[in-house]
Amino acid sequence: MTQVAGRPTEASTAERGSGLAARVRLGSVFQPVPNEFVLIASTALLLTIFGLVMVLSASSANAVNQGDGPYAIVLKQALIAVIGVPLMFLMSRLPIGFYKKMAWPVIIVAIVVQMLVFTPLGVENDGNTNWLLVGGQLLQPSEFIKLALALWAAFILWRKEELLGRWKHVYIPLLPVGFLAIGTVYGGGDLGTSMVLFLLLLGTMFFSGVRLRIFILPMLAILAAVLVFALTNERRRKLIFSMFSSESDASCYLTGCYQQVHAIWGMANGGIFGLGLGNSHEKYGWLPAASNDYIFAIVGEELGLIGCAVVLALFVLFAIGVFHIIRRTDDLFVRIAAGGIVVWILSQALINIGVVLRIFPVLGVPLPFMSQGGTSLLSVLLACGVLLSFARTLPADGAKRTTGPARSGKVTR
Repeated sequence: MTQVAGRPTEASTAERGSGLAARVRLGSVFQPVPNEFVLIASTALLLTIFGLVMVLSASSANAVNQGDGPYAIVLKQALIAVIGVPLMFLMSRLPIGFYKKMAWPVIIVAIVVQMLVFTPLGVENDGNTNWLLVGGQLLQPSEFIKLALALWAAFILWRKEELLGRWKHVYIPLLPVGFLAIGTVYGGGDLGTSMVLFLLLLGTMFFSGVRLRIFILPMLAILAAVLVFALTNERRRKLIFSMFSSESDASCYLTGCYQQVHAIWGMANGGIFGLGLGNSHEKYGWLPAASNDYIFAIVGEELGLIGCAVVLALFVLFAIGVFHIIRRTDDLFVRIAAGGIVVWILSQALINIGVVLRIFPVLGVPLPFMSQGGTSLLSVLLACGVLLSFARTLPADGAKRTTGPARSGKVTR
């Protein structure tokens, strides 16, 4: 068709239309993201990179002693980071409705996979049966229960938003299913991870806005359960009582406080500025799990108080980004799920650091983003992907918050 009287042809109109559509689609991909998105993504990446550097430093000597190359352990961790970081940004593009639809499937799958530790695939380590040996690789399925439980609890409480003033609707099915998931973890003997899951569950209830009298009963029940679990086990009792021995008291050195005493010595040796990256003494066979649960002790020894302060500051910035999502969102599901995830990551970090500083007994929980462990790193990166997806739903800076029924978030159900 030719152009007549200066009018555009149908072909030229179609070309401009397709070009406009392409520009619109391209613009939606590269549109500016909220500050919360940038803050969470940047702190997650910095903590992951920092963790890889420290895992290399803490594990290289041990890897050589085992007959492997100095990079053998960190390369496995780096591979998980290379997989997890793209998955984090991929999950940030998924809509909120997707996570609501997947709430029940993911919690069911997570519980079923966790129960495989009681089959011949399960592997016992230091009194805990909480790993699976699959294809020659160790996996810790309880790490994925954390994210699954946060999304599922948020979905249940969001669906019952108008009924949260009644204790029956808050407790059922939240507590039976939640305790079932936690019970499969504790059944393998992992009290540390069970405690984190208990705190996560309480966090979802807190951010749902339930009344204090409804919230406090499960909290007391969980506290009683943790005390019973801890004090009825002889090994855990020894670990708890070893906390009351001083570093100069050698009575528990070879039984319950060996790791923590060496962790304290290492951090004290580091002082303010540290011995220098790679110059730790404790990692040469003195401190077990130097690249795992005690990675923070190596940070303190090699990078000193300044290095520890940087790690803590990154976790604080991460928490600020998540709490901004909780404060600004209009969707109750987003508020509860984000609250559960931040309680999980922060409580786990505080427990890990508290163990290193000998504030808590040995509980065997890794430092999020930084400790050696592929499933631990992958789970927190996936959780960050969910948080980034939540951040994309926030109103533009300076935009007015909606009021009334639209704030309930039920329009997206």
